[in-house]
Amino acid sequence: MDKAILDRFIDVYQTLNKDNLQLLNEIYHTDIHFTDPLHAVNGLGELREYFKNLYANVLSCEFVIEDSYVTENTKGKDDIAFIYWTMQYRHPKLNKGQAISVAGHSRLKFAGDKIINHRDYFDVGAMLYRHIPLLGSAVKYIDKRASA
Repeated sequence: MDKAILDRFIDVYQTLNKDNLQLLNEIYHTDIHFTDPLHAVNGLGELREYFKNLYANVLSCEFVIEDSYVTENTKGKDDIAFIYWTMQYRHPKLNKGQAISVAGHSRLKFAGDKIINHRDYFDVGAMLYRHIPLLGSAVKYIDKRASA
């Protein structure tokens, strides 16, 4: 795979916001299948709608790319890349609007120069549950008990 394709993905994610969602067209195949621990969407239109809703509900959302790896295309298999990142976001109803950091990674499968399959892996508790009033206290209590 041409490194420029992966670099373009990284550039898009580091600049993506509610006002430039058309950038998704540059990196994703029209038949994209996107999955994270909370959602699964199919098609570029659904993906744009997902991101539109995501960015409409946050004060800010930024991705810091920590590392990336690309598999060699062998025996006719599609190229696959792995991206390791930290998402930093602020939501008015979580953590009193203060920044929340979540480490995660993405597995990207390419069809030509576009991503056809994108799967994110991250801790939903660290991203969401620990920051919801009342529920967060319960999750933190369970975490403490489990590690004792």
